[in-house]
Amino acid sequence: MYRFFDFVSRTVAWTAILTATIGLPPTDANGQDKSNAKKSVTVPKQVNAAFEPPVIDDTLPNVLLIGDSISIGYMLPVRKALAGQANVFRPATNCGPTIRGIEQIEIWIGDRSWDVVHFNFGLHDVKYMGPTDQNLADPSDPTSHQQVSIQDYLTNLRQIAQQLKATGAVVIWCATTPIPEGAKGRVPGDEVRYNAAAAALMDQIGGILTNDLYQFVVENALEEQKKADVHFTPAGSELLAKQVADSIRSAMSKK
Repeated sequence: MYRFFDFVSRTVAWTAILTATIGLPPTDANGQDKSNAKKSVTVPKQVNAAFEPPVIDDTLPNVLLIGDSISIGYMLPVRKALAGQANVFRPATNCGPTIRGIEQIEIWIGDRSWDVVHFNFGLHDVKYMGPTDQNLADPSDPTSHQQVSIQDYLTNLRQIAQQLKATGAVVIWCATTPIPEGAKGRVPGDEVRYNAAAAALMDQIGGILTNDLYQFVVENALEEQKKADVHFTPAGSELLAKQVADSIRSAMSKK
């Protein structure tokens, strides 16, 4: 019996020496790792439901929505409103300013045949950036600048609109929604100037429909826009979705 316990003691001792020498994790009597080191756990990143593709019905028209976070907010309600009438898609990203549109438009169009494309750029173009491109800078700071000047905005918008028209889809230009007082990094009224310039450009290009979402908000949804914020409450996004869905239905009737 003594020799047995002596053997166990020597085994435990040698195990401890080996563990310390070659870096083996400490174990219990059953050989299980008893270190307190936390195990690395990879948590899958949750995908925004608005970025998920629809359940496709090949008998229905295909609709593409392009836009920033405002459009992300109304994406799912639009899809619901057009259920059984259209397959509604959007890029799996915030489409941001027209400079991103120029870079990504061919990817967003892809190889799918589109019946209707509803697009908007503006809120990211008008926002102010710092001298080293800090986001949402103070517009009153002389070192700040708008992310995209109105001249460049129109140049970019022309190229995007022409590429969308080339798909053969019915194209809808959507006016940028209001900038309320106190909204960080933006100046109320800039969206009015950019909208007016864009509307004139769409007339010049020709063959592009208009969804005046700016005027719709002014008349129907200002109370649903968050205070000092360009974004909307869920109820506000539902209202915008109804207007967007109506404009798409009208466009599909022209196809």
